[in-house]
Amino acid sequence: MTEKINKSMGIMEIIEKQPKAAEVMQEYGLHCIGCMDSQFESLEQGCNAHGIEDEKIDEMIDAINKLEDKE
Repeated sequence: MTEKINKSMGIMEIIEKQPKAAEVMQEYGLHCIGCMDSQFESLEQGCNAHGIEDEKIDEMIDAINKLEDKE
């Protein structure tokens, strides 16, 4: 079983594990490509900088993890 994505992971780490995650992140408002390789240490930090609420971060993570379940 592959490690599930979580909000403490780096954005690029998540995309490396699940390339389609970038599409999901964009749908939730992490829209600029600069976010993908930015100075943010974690997905949560990047989302907070974009004003994405914790509830939406959790939804985003669930959506990303479901991508892997479909493969």
